[in-house]
Amino acid sequence: MSVDIGNRLRHVRLMHNLSQRELAKRAGVTNSTISLIESNASNPSVGALKRILDGIPIGLAEFFSFEPEKPRQAFYAAEELVEIGKGPISYRQIGDNLFGRSLQILKECYQPGADTGKVPLVHEGEEGGIVLSGRLEVTVDGERRILGPGDAYYFESRRPHRFRCVGPVPCEVISACTPPTF
Repeated sequence: MSVDIGNRLRHVRLMHNLSQRELAKRAGVTNSTISLIESNASNPSVGALKRILDGIPIGLAEFFSFEPEKPRQAFYAAEELVEIGKGPISYRQIGDNLFGRSLQILKECYQPGADTGKVPLVHEGEEGGIVLSGRLEVTVDGERRILGPGDAYYFESRRPHRFRCVGPVPCEVISACTPPTF
């Protein structure tokens, strides 16, 4: 059985009204450490996790036995989408809490020239999307395509990938990934 430590930590931290910065300060770790754990880009040792949980405070047993109720909301108005991006890329997520969920759906908006970075993204899972407007350059395993309205992508996320808006107008995409990675 696999435990989603990142989403579990994010959920518990938010339940206690703590920012990543405040929890990092309390636990004596860097803010990036908390961020990497919550995004499941880093898997902490038991000792490191205990030190972080002491900053909340919550014990290891309670942390691993905690099972929150799944959100029951089925419909979301446009203004209820939660912004989780920053800078020239907007990621508006359906639902504010994905703990216990296996799918993440985003409305993405890339400003002209916006790029996910020169270092390709790599993580577990699958992802796909459909371009609504603008042009998006998608690179997967070194293969590059420029997608326009109506074009789509779908691939295993462990394949190195990158996204970049090309052209003079913003690019909008509806995407989904499993498991949630943001």
